[in-house]
Amino acid sequence: MRIIKYIFLLILLAVIAVSVYVATQKGDFEVSRSVIIDVPKPVVFNYVNDYKNWEDWASWKEDNPNLNFTYAENTVGNGASYSWSGATESGKMTSIFVKPNDSISQKVVYSGNEATASITFKDTLGKTKVTWRSKGSVAFMAKISATFSGGVNAMMEEMQERSLNNLNKVITREMNTFEVKVNGISQKNGTFYIKQSTTCRNADLQSRLLTMLPKLINFFKKNNIPMNGSPFVRYENIDSANNTVTFSVCIPLREEVFIADQSDISLGFLDSFSALKVTLTGDYSHRSEARKKAAEYLQTNHIEENTAIPKLDVYVKSASDIRYPSKWVTEILIPVRTAAAPLVATPAVVPPTATVNPTPSVPAQ
Repeated sequence: MRIIKYIFLLILLAVIAVSVYVATQKGDFEVSRSVIIDVPKPVVFNYVNDYKNWEDWASWKEDNPNLNFTYAENTVGNGASYSWSGATESGKMTSIFVKPNDSISQKVVYSGNEATASITFKDTLGKTKVTWRSKGSVAFMAKISATFSGGVNAMMEEMQERSLNNLNKVITREMNTFEVKVNGISQKNGTFYIKQSTTCRNADLQSRLLTMLPKLINFFKKNNIPMNGSPFVRYENIDSANNTVTFSVCIPLREEVFIADQSDISLGFLDSFSALKVTLTGDYSHRSEARKKAAEYLQTNHIEENTAIPKLDVYVKSASDIRYPSKWVTEILIPVRTAAAPLVATPAVVPPTATVNPTPSVPAQ
């Protein structure tokens, strides 16, 4: 009996000794890890900049498949955030500053602790060097795990390295899986639509789109406005000399509505027109390949492009519908002058039936 008491006493002393040892260990960390991804910088940036994609490559999901992820209304750009929760851990990540195609600064709260992080993107001969830096501290339980894995810094470095390697695999697969199909000449019917317009550098087009489109969709939901088809982008002006593009993010309406004069959102009407339709299945970065095939089709079939009408990209399945870029479906419409398909009569204009004031719902980018 006395031996058993001695054994329990020794175990107790060992537990106390380990606890004291762990408590005196450094809980702060400051780490940095990098990876080079064979994908252009704007594509990598846009993928990482949307928190809906993090679930597919962040190592904390890999370590705990039962984690539940919750996404904020805004998951792209400044102020974007998402959170996760599980049986033994929870956390939230927020973008506090975003410089398009360059860097993302973040605040991370996890299991009662706080950390800061930054992710930078550098072009390197057509590839992208992604560097992830973080600084913070861990709680007692995490220090226990860290004690037996080389310390807190080593534990955090291993987490970041696995995450970046996962990112490399996922984004390389997603971005290199795409298909372009030339459908031929079709008709785009006329419709009212609500739009928000902006001008930006060509290099910032994709990141701006990924921010504006979800907010405009959310505006429709908040105001209970039914959509009349898929969202589309209307390219108002492409300034090659200044390397800028003016475009409108649009969502078709079933009927006309009033829009407040002071709003940055406005009402438009799309006239019917004939167009060459090309379907891109995959990430938007392959849009140039789709347009190249469209140009080849027009030249081969001696069809003249109608430059008086702006080009459209119709987002049949977008990042708002599914987070996997390889499964996005975009219909690219090139207006043409052709008698191959007769024009559909423009719908009669009906009186407005509702008034909406969208000013606070979709801030200008």
